[in-house]
Amino acid sequence: MSNQLYINEIQSLFDDVQRSEIFEDQKMMTDAVPLFPIAKINEDYEKSKKTEGFNLKDFVMTHFDFLGARVSVHREEQLPIGEHIEKLWDELTRTAYEEKGTLLKLPKPYIVPGGRFNEFFYWDSYFIMLGLQVSGRIEMMENIIENCSYLILNVGFVPNASRTHFLSRSQPPYFSLMLDLLFETTHNEGIYTQYHETLEKEYAFWMNGEEWLENGSSVKRVVKTKDGDILNRYYDAENAPRPESYLIDIEDHETTSGDEFYRNIRSACESGWDFSSRWFADGENIQTIETLNLAQVDLNCLLWHLEMTLAKSSALQNLSDKENYFSERAASRRQMINKYFWDRNTNNYKDYHTKKNTKTPSEHIAALYPLFLGIADQEQAEAVAKAIAEKFLYKGGLVTTTKNSGQQWDLPNAWAPYQWLGFKAMKNYGFDELAEKIKNNWCSNVERVYKNTGKLMEKYNALDTETIAGGGEYPNQDGFGWTNGVYLQLQQN
Repeated sequence: MSNQLYINEIQSLFDDVQRSEIFEDQKMMTDAVPLFPIAKINEDYEKSKKTEGFNLKDFVMTHFDFLGARVSVHREEQLPIGEHIEKLWDELTRTAYEEKGTLLKLPKPYIVPGGRFNEFFYWDSYFIMLGLQVSGRIEMMENIIENCSYLILNVGFVPNASRTHFLSRSQPPYFSLMLDLLFETTHNEGIYTQYHETLEKEYAFWMNGEEWLENGSSVKRVVKTKDGDILNRYYDAENAPRPESYLIDIEDHETTSGDEFYRNIRSACESGWDFSSRWFADGENIQTIETLNLAQVDLNCLLWHLEMTLAKSSALQNLSDKENYFSERAASRRQMINKYFWDRNTNNYKDYHTKKNTKTPSEHIAALYPLFLGIADQEQAEAVAKAIAEKFLYKGGLVTTTKNSGQQWDLPNAWAPYQWLGFKAMKNYGFDELAEKIKNNWCSNVERVYKNTGKLMEKYNALDTETIAGGGEYPNQDGFGWTNGVYLQLQQN
């Protein structure tokens, strides 16, 4: 099924449903499964919408299935948090052996995040795997890797999530890190050679168009700086409102003049950070979003890891030309990470503005990636650790930025992935005391909210631990895949 085909086929009805706000959450309609052939639904709609007393919601409810649109967990009694998570793994497990509506088929069972997120998500799945490792659920870890590989080999990349309207973007490329995690669990080096073709294909996706670039230009996810260096950026192939946030995007677009506003919005979604002051030219308003003008430190670190993994899988197969090629690419990228993302003025890692040829002002937690992956030197690590301790660590965990904009990927919210990245980053460089503090502050926040609500949440308020986190386009969700995974892994360490 091509990109957005199903939604395009019901475009008139879809547009009317989203604009009329008959559902509180715009994702409801994107996840709906048609009960009749699309042609019949369109015909019925064109006929009946002009009749007296027509009710749009009634029409939609009789022509689509909304079963499984939400994942909610209700317990009669509150279990200890560890037991609750063990039960959640089964409750969050799904299969999709055939396409239904917008849902893509996948060959293996998988774990969904929870709440409104009832499909396979790419970078979430890595953090879910951290918990599966602790739970001894090796088969499900292998399933996740197999699903990612299937998508890369058949689609060319792992979409943001396993729905047709996400076929224009990916998410942070964690596949090579997933292989590391499985290797750490099984000590089977064969997984690197088993998935060598998959690794190569994902790399080709991120580097697509590189050979056509002139200095100071960009294409898709690749940027060539004015000095002729290659970096990467987040990107989305579509420049249209997101179906899952359709009306929000249209309304935001009305107050901006940017002709690539929608693509900038979607490109931020590829980063997983939807949304943050990190992407805004004025640091305040989503109307000034300029994701496309930035090369991001996290993405380039993850692609360095992918290059290193490709060098490793090539060496295991005695493919010396490929080993040399990917080793050289990794070595070059490591230099570029230092050249373009290390800010000597603030002693921290920043994103790079490719149009202004300067570091961006936003202070954000993605500065952890060079430490998480061991790219930073000790002096750089000490400076980052100091910034983390002074500006990012609160009593409820690590916040993502130092700015409170009302966006969900800004202060005061603490997200599970960055608690793990922070803990590991500090451990890597010997800052054990700070690592423990990150772990304890966030885990105690998770435990407190669980005690009060019986739920594990998508995100947490790091400043006011009496309050559930907010901000963003939808309410805080419970479930919750990556929180479960990171909590279990931190408790184990």
